[in-house]
Amino acid sequence: MIDQSLLEILVCPETKQPLRVADVGLLEKVNDLISAGSVTNRGGEPVTVQMSGALIREDGDVLYPVRDDIPIMLIDESIPLPRQA
Repeated sequence: MIDQSLLEILVCPETKQPLRVADVGLLEKVNDLISAGSVTNRGGEPVTVQMSGALIREDGDVLYPVRDDIPIMLIDESIPLPRQA
């Protein structure tokens, strides 16, 4: 889990918007899309690994994966979210 003090200072590297922890329901939807092979990151690479955690940008448009309790804050690694996610 992400330390709250770290979460308070993390922002989207692109827009500088605040981030919040993605809820379980959103992670399930994204993982279903990953299983279906329909998720690519902003770098254009297919996402094949299920996510156990993620941070979502305040506007709800972009997801940053969390791997081994470390947020991956690279724009190319972020995942654009469809509006229905």
